[in-house]
Amino acid sequence: MTQEIKVALSDGVLIATLSRPDKKNAITNEMYGALADAVARANEDDEIRVLLIQAEGDTFTAGNDIAEFAAQATGNGPDERHVLRFLRALATATVPVVAAVQGKAVGVGTTMLLHCDYVLLAEDALLITPFVNLALVPEAASSYLLPLRIGHARAFEMFALGDPVPADAAVTWGMANRITGVAELHTEARRIAGKLAARPNGSLTAMKRLMRDAERLVTQMDDESAVFVERLASAEAREAFMAFAQKRQPDFTKIVRQSSRPR
Repeated sequence: MTQEIKVALSDGVLIATLSRPDKKNAITNEMYGALADAVARANEDDEIRVLLIQAEGDTFTAGNDIAEFAAQATGNGPDERHVLRFLRALATATVPVVAAVQGKAVGVGTTMLLHCDYVLLAEDALLITPFVNLALVPEAASSYLLPLRIGHARAFEMFALGDPVPADAAVTWGMANRITGVAELHTEARRIAGKLAARPNGSLTAMKRLMRDAERLVTQMDDESAVFVERLASAEAREAFMAFAQKRQPDFTKIVRQSSRPR
């Protein structure tokens, strides 16, 4: 397992920590593989009653590693995209999942929270979904879950404009449970995970299964993934990644209009 994902088991709580603070915890394919393995372990090990996802540093995650995105856009991506394995595992997780979020949660850093059962935000948390800014489309079944959670108007604004949503708005809209201080975040998240671990496990997992349509979520993820791969190969995506590398604003106005039509 990569050293950029730390995994530890304590009193029935499996803690998966993003540990790449020098890169704002941008998630590489290898890190996705380690996260997928952690979720699978939580689902299969009877000793594990709760999964807690957290991060080191001042940022929860900057989202997907942009360098790897750019490589995929030119056809040089990995043979297996572990992000798909991670997201499917999260969507079908049987144990309760708690997330502790500080600073920016970009892209998948926000959409993965829609699969968590308890989301604790530090007071400096900012949820950001810049998929359209990168000429891509949402993933993690968020195109279905986010409008369901916060309504079409707010979800469209988050996806289309990519403006940060502060912690207080995220709680008000129903994207998170509550806010705590930055210094207390991990301690408080561990306390909440411990309370869940002490609940009757059979009842808790049965309740979670009744509350979620995992098959529907996986189907949505597959549909999103197909369009996402198409968008990665588009002229718009190439311009977005080139502009990012050159530290300039992208110019999409000269690119012939494209659309994703129903198949």
